[in-house]
Amino acid sequence: MPTFGVRMRTAREARGLSLAALAELLPADKGHLSRLENGRRRPGEDLARRIDDVLAARGELIACAALDVAAATDTRPSETVELLHRMYASDTAPATIETLQATVTELCCQYGWRDAGELRAEGQDWLREVARLLQRPTGLRQHRELLVCAGWLALLIGCVEYDLGMRASAEATRTAARQLGDEAGHAGITGWAWEMTAWFALTQSRHEATLTAARAGQEVAGRQRVGVQLIAQEAKALARLGDLQGARTALDRGRRLLDDLGTPDRPDNHFEVDPSKWLFYAMDAYRLAEHDTLAEHYANEVLRLGTGSDGIERSPMRMAEARLTLAATALRAGELDRAVEQGVAAFSATRRSLPSLLLVAGEVDIELHRRYPHEQATADFRDALNAIR
Repeated sequence: MPTFGVRMRTAREARGLSLAALAELLPADKGHLSRLENGRRRPGEDLARRIDDVLAARGELIACAALDVAAATDTRPSETVELLHRMYASDTAPATIETLQATVTELCCQYGWRDAGELRAEGQDWLREVARLLQRPTGLRQHRELLVCAGWLALLIGCVEYDLGMRASAEATRTAARQLGDEAGHAGITGWAWEMTAWFALTQSRHEATLTAARAGQEVAGRQRVGVQLIAQEAKALARLGDLQGARTALDRGRRLLDDLGTPDRPDNHFEVDPSKWLFYAMDAYRLAEHDTLAEHYANEVLRLGTGSDGIERSPMRMAEARLTLAATALRAGELDRAVEQGVAAFSATRRSLPSLLLVAGEVDIELHRRYPHEQATADFRDALNAIR
């Protein structure tokens, strides 16, 4: 069932409204609302916004409607999984594993800035290569190393698919990655598969499910780097549930683990966690907690560290959320024009994670309308947000 229908029903029932009562408040046809909840219809932009307003969903339903539109274009959700399944037909491998490992690492380092469609296509090409290599004789150790390469590729492709709004493909690929991690006995891959579950749930506003996945992943990951990111997802969910002290405690715990692990060899690898990425996590939590001084400090650091010496933005997705954080702190300081300027600038990045961007931008949009409901700048921000949906 599309996410919008699930979230609409949950929000309506939480407010004790029948479909008939909701239809009267909107106003809208009761039968059409029933079809929306059952996933047989998708709402138009205006109706999604009116339902979000009436149910006080704080932008969640608007984002869900936009993601359902993106997911509707996902016509082959098992494409990546079909490639992965080919690898189980043989237990052979060649002597080119080191080259393959280096290539996989390089692709993971391109996640933050490379065109998502291109990266997905090349990742799938390398999965085909792994399937071909597995048709050659080799020992068990080499076989496991190839499965590990395939696991990292599956994780990378699944992340990119979710960035593109391809929810069904992303979930199928994530499941296959977890299976590869389990078969290879690789806790890092399995832990990242749990982290993806937590991320998916967070951007769909299923915060309790985020906590469940993040904590289950921490059990698997132990003291590996993915454990830091799992703790960060836990902190984000706690902050959105209003448990600000719990979020701070989680952030402190994650920071201690990160300090113990030291700096990774390739901090630009998407599946590594380093201090600069931790600033990004803390920024989100402090924005939600309205600790504006810290949120603004971390956002400026994310922007500084994400820009190369040549002025090129190396981390456009993180930097977009940093600009939205600065938009939030500016509007709380009464600087509406600066807030909208920063917020609109966040939408200019060509490399986007659509679910994450819509989540944070939707939260800023709701806050803008709460504080400045009748200003033209507020309407301008919403228009810019609608343009990327």
